Amino acid sequence: MNTILVGYDESEASDLALERSAEIAEGMGARLIVVSVAPTLVGGPRSAGPFDSVDSPQRHAEELRHACELLAARGLEAKCILAHGDPGHAIVDLADEHDVDLIVVGSHEPGLADRLLHGDVSRTIAHKAHRDVLIVHDHHQPGRQRVTTGTDSAELVHAASR
Repeated sequence: MNTILVGYDESEASDLALERSAEIAEGMGARLIVVSVAPTLVGGPRSAGPFDSVDSPQRHAEELRHACELLAARGLEAKCILAHGDPGHAIVDLADEHDVDLIVVGSHEPGLADRLLHGDVSRTIAHKAHRDVLIVHDHHQPGRQRVTTGTDSAELVHAASR
């Protein structure tokens, strides 16, 4: 395993995904790419601009800075990329562009309103990506248990099981 791409938005779920990505990268000597995607508004009023003022590119740039600081504190370097557009599709496109071995994202478990307005990013990635995907779940959610899944890569299964 050479390269891991992690989607990051400074939520609890993406913090867990960043932590898991760092663990795998440390164990396998893999390179990390951290991506934060500022979603573009579709069908919004033109005066508002293409971005949600609450979920702006500036906010995502700050999230990336924070993620890279967390990784640097662990002695890991990461390439940080600020992207725009549909988060799920942007992450898949960047994974293809950088030929990553693994995409890691957190699962926000969005409610119905969020799924209708923004879609389910982890589901989009799992269905569209042509490479391995690890979806990290929040272990503190009621009714959830920690489950480790692997692929046919024995090294990856070993690293993910730690």
